[in-house]
Amino acid sequence: MPKPFQLNQEAQSLLDAVNELYPEGSVFVQFDQDKEPVGYVRHDQARQTTLPGGLVITVTDMTAPNYTASHELLHLLMLLRGFPQIFFQLSLGDEQLDEQMMIMSTDLYDVAMHRVVVAEQRKHGLIDEQVEAEYLKGIQATISKENDQGDDDERTLRLLTLLDALVFYGDHIDQVKDQLTTDYPVAFAAAQKMYDQITERRIDSPFEMRRQIVKLYQLFDAQLLEWGLPALHNNEFTTVSPVLSARQLRLKVRQVFEIFHSDMKDRQGHDDVYIGLRRNDHQNSFTLHGPAGKDRAQAFVKMYDEPVEQLLKELNVPFIVRK
Repeated sequence: MPKPFQLNQEAQSLLDAVNELYPEGSVFVQFDQDKEPVGYVRHDQARQTTLPGGLVITVTDMTAPNYTASHELLHLLMLLRGFPQIFFQLSLGDEQLDEQMMIMSTDLYDVAMHRVVVAEQRKHGLIDEQVEAEYLKGIQATISKENDQGDDDERTLRLLTLLDALVFYGDHIDQVKDQLTTDYPVAFAAAQKMYDQITERRIDSPFEMRRQIVKLYQLFDAQLLEWGLPALHNNEFTTVSPVLSARQLRLKVRQVFEIFHSDMKDRQGHDDVYIGLRRNDHQNSFTLHGPAGKDRAQAFVKMYDEPVEQLLKELNVPFIVRK
């Protein structure tokens, strides 16, 4: 039986930081050491399980356990420090399609979060040349090489994977760029174009993170349309935590949000669903059922006249106050 794996000092310090903030019990990290390591790194090599009294992060592959554990801990730490979350409250009426939409939306959200996560991992020395080599193997285990036109069924997955790779490698991209350009010329060029646009701004606050998530949704849809594929419309399908200043919270709802009826149902199958879109970027910030009673128009007028903070609290919508 292998000796139980222990986190290194840097990863342990992240676990300690998480436990200082975690509100409901403790967070533990455990390792599945019974299986042979696959020899590559991907972000599906850990899972989280909520238990009475805490949360367990299980690293399911031992190729790079300190990297994988620290990656999960940093995601959790960012949420505990008030960075935006995403929620899936709507349905297209097809369970399989909903699942695909949620996976792609989460992958794009993670690309934004990884700009901070990976920077912190590099700062703590948790990404070295070996991890970088194993990450390239992870790309190759996830997506096949393009055909001559780069227009097969894997286009969308390649774009997501390579965009995340650009975030992971950052300034180190030159060591794998030739390989990625050779194997995935169409998708890599598209990912590079998106990456150049999202890195125009630093992410130094929850407000900038939300802006980054929304921009990724928009850029991804634009690329899909350019390829002749249907857009995902995550601006409507995915709810992103609103980040609002104290002043915006005091404004009337009509000044900050536009509420409109959706063709989608909620997750319980109700079809009288409305979406609250931010007026400045048209991103879903909350959902609600249509008002009860006959005079719905008057109910919406009253809703639009409420202070933003009052409505969000009435609807139990989590929001972040912009510092």
